[in-house]
Amino acid sequence: MPEALSRIADLLISHPTAPVESTITELAELAGSSPASVTRFCRALGFTGYPQFRVAIATEKGHLSADSSWRMDIGAEFNPTDSPETILRTLLNVHVRGLENTRDGIDMDAVGEVARAITASDHVDIYGLGGSAGIAFEFQRRMHRIGINAHAWSDVHDGLASAVLQGERSVAIGVSSTGQTNETVQMLAQASAAGALTVAITHDDESWIAEVADVSITAAAPVGYLRPDDMSVKHSQLFVIDLLYLLIAQQMFEPATQRLAATTAAVSSHRRPRTPSTLSEYDQDPTPDQDPTPDQEVAS
Repeated sequence: MPEALSRIADLLISHPTAPVESTITELAELAGSSPASVTRFCRALGFTGYPQFRVAIATEKGHLSADSSWRMDIGAEFNPTDSPETILRTLLNVHVRGLENTRDGIDMDAVGEVARAITASDHVDIYGLGGSAGIAFEFQRRMHRIGINAHAWSDVHDGLASAVLQGERSVAIGVSSTGQTNETVQMLAQASAAGALTVAITHDDESWIAEVADVSITAAAPVGYLRPDDMSVKHSQLFVIDLLYLLIAQQMFEPATQRLAATTAAVSSHRRPRTPSTLSEYDQDPTPDQDPTPDQEVAS
């Protein structure tokens, strides 16, 4: 193995339970390596990432106690005995930190390049499985409303069939929290082979999908060790696609606003009109026996 991976192997030989007791960052520090090297080490052993490796170690060593399972699945930030108020505060801090880390670490040149490419494209494919599928379909819906020919795929057969039809005026986007989802990488790689500009949205810019993509946009990693289903990760990914959507809409302002107005009108008859009971006091008209206040006259 390369030296960085050998140091990790030496650590695990002398301390076999270290993965159960350590986050990916802590394990990397103990081995004098990096989190990216830990991920590569896990992949070299046939695991898709550190979480799967940790579970395998814990299961084999019989250390997957209720407390270990909680820490691995829920996280060290939350305790089973926390009050609802404590959980609320901690959860808010996790989400805010994720958004702030995304803002601080995002490559705006890369985001701008992707927004321009999508605006000029003939076709956009978005691939994602599991929790990432929701992000993919949300992005597709937003772009479709402003006239971008976008399609989201969560089935690998359908996604591969679409990817092979892409070309130089296409953009293909793979959404993967871990960056290690095999099917998503397959679809993105197929689109790349067909000539599309490929984009990865992931929290790990050294992950497999980031290596495959032409452009990688990094959302904040979850705090502590890697928890792919952490909702703060999804929140950060939504933040990224919202930013992309707004930059695309800016570049096609006139047609985008016309299409948004048209799509809003198309569904307006399916929305219940607001009734007086649902209006705030500032929205309601003055009653017949009342004169309007100066504020109401200005508002009208």
